[in-house]
Amino acid sequence: MENVTLSDGSAFHAYQRERIRHWDDVAMRSVHVQRLGVHYHGLIREIYRNLVPPGQRIIELGCGRGDLLAALRPAYGVGIDFSREMVRQAREKHPDLHFIEADCHRIDVGETFDYVILSDLVNDLWDVQAVFQEIHRIVTPRSRIVINTYSRLWEAPLLLARKLGLGRPTLFQNWLTVEDIRGLLNLTDLEMIRHVEEILWPLPTPLLDRLLNRFAAKLWPFRWFDLTHFIVARPVIRDLGPDPAELKVSVVVPARNEAGNVEQILRRIPEMGSGTEIIFVEGGSRDETYQVIEAGIQRHPERRCRLFRQTGTGKGDAVRLGFSRAEGEVLMILDADLTVPPEDLPRFFDVLFSGKGEFVNGVRLVYPMEKEAMRLLNLAGNKFFSLAFTWLLGQPIKDTLCGTKVLWKADYERIAANRSYFGDFDPFGDFDLLFGAVRLNLKICEVPVRYRDRTYGTTNIHRWRHGWLLLKMVAFATRRIKFT
Repeated sequence: MENVTLSDGSAFHAYQRERIRHWDDVAMRSVHVQRLGVHYHGLIREIYRNLVPPGQRIIELGCGRGDLLAALRPAYGVGIDFSREMVRQAREKHPDLHFIEADCHRIDVGETFDYVILSDLVNDLWDVQAVFQEIHRIVTPRSRIVINTYSRLWEAPLLLARKLGLGRPTLFQNWLTVEDIRGLLNLTDLEMIRHVEEILWPLPTPLLDRLLNRFAAKLWPFRWFDLTHFIVARPVIRDLGPDPAELKVSVVVPARNEAGNVEQILRRIPEMGSGTEIIFVEGGSRDETYQVIEAGIQRHPERRCRLFRQTGTGKGDAVRLGFSRAEGEVLMILDADLTVPPEDLPRFFDVLFSGKGEFVNGVRLVYPMEKEAMRLLNLAGNKFFSLAFTWLLGQPIKDTLCGTKVLWKADYERIAANRSYFGDFDPFGDFDLLFGAVRLNLKICEVPVRYRDRTYGTTNIHRWRHGWLLLKMVAFATRRIKFT
């Protein structure tokens, strides 16, 4: 990437000198007189802990005293700030972290990080575009950039609070909208993948601040008036490195009472990458599904197939077993009912390899369905859960329950390692993967498919019992994602 040249160099240096003096002065003041700021930054740290998993390599630009960086419990943490006094205090306060006195308009640390944090920094920068461009020096295609910035609606209230001595003094600020930031990210080959609003009440008010910030701030129409925007972005991926022809693909097929579909599965799943292995996981069928799969594998020695008998219950358990035995770099799920055509799987592979998405989800609600493919109540339920999970996850999700999902094995292993955050309670497996992908800030991309009617057997989904379970899962996820 080419560097962005800073316009009007003399004005830039005067601007920076003034701000360095200002922040040195702020650093030397007692934090105890800044009650509003102390409470606000405590709220910011709580929100960041929900966005950034612990144990990451993290760099914070404009780190101040390093309190936010320390709160994220990095495996390796670096803070950069141009205020000598801020850096001095940060080194004393957090000796296990690394702090550098430097200007964020020129980042030269010689290493890359999993997360780049810009907390209330874009408001104070001379050239936001130049800083975004510099970020490419310290990221990989898998890195995430997390930005928080004030809403323009709060410009006047914050100015009043500072005049009353309730907030930390600042110099003239950039008041950028979310769309302004999105545009600057796009100009510098970064893309926004999540956006959430937070903090409705920044004042330390017993009971009231918790009620407003934990609940009301997440709900319409109150969230329109939130103080802070949080944006998660990533580098635009141009080249993932390996040739797609060198990647092995594992297709996991959970199968229960699907004996009549086995032969079509073996015939129709296409070869992808350097080769495709088919992993059948049979789970307590009442028909002869297990025996039919065994016989089918014998009839098709040209296919790389393995068969496992499920010891637990539920599709989610079957998928986890299949993924744990998979050898491919790319993992896919294909429902054995063949309501999603196996011939569509290369589309998912192409989206994943292109970098357009890191978690590729099928969506059945775009094209017209065959007559019996989905009953009216099921369709209504899917649309409801689509709206609920779009709000929950901060990314558009049109179809949460499509069985076809594709992701990198390396990302699945990270999801599995963080599974305890949400718990192992999802019998379907769809939400376990979706929640995990959002927890890791993966880019979710949906691929429309034509949903077909079953030609054999009956659905294993019970509308009312499973619908009630899904509602409980939404409530649980709401507490863990939104109301923490």
